[in-house]
Amino acid sequence: MTPSLEALGIDKLSAEEKMDLAEAIWDSIDSAARSNPRLTEAQRLELRRRAAEADADPDGGEPWEQVRAEILKDLQS
Repeated sequence: MTPSLEALGIDKLSAEEKMDLAEAIWDSIDSAARSNPRLTEAQRLELRRRAAEADADPDGGEPWEQVRAEILKDLQS
């Protein structure tokens, strides 16, 4: 059975603490995925395409700090 947010005490964390926890969890999954990738060939091709697109336009998109600030603002309202 998957533990609930309440059982883990996550429901008592602030929005910022939850975001930090989510980032830490994501980072741990990312590390595991790098050591044991389970991507389809189509997924690999899509990732390569997106990486090439990002490399071609390094100023495209928004900085993570700005995106995170907007998310935290939305969570607090």
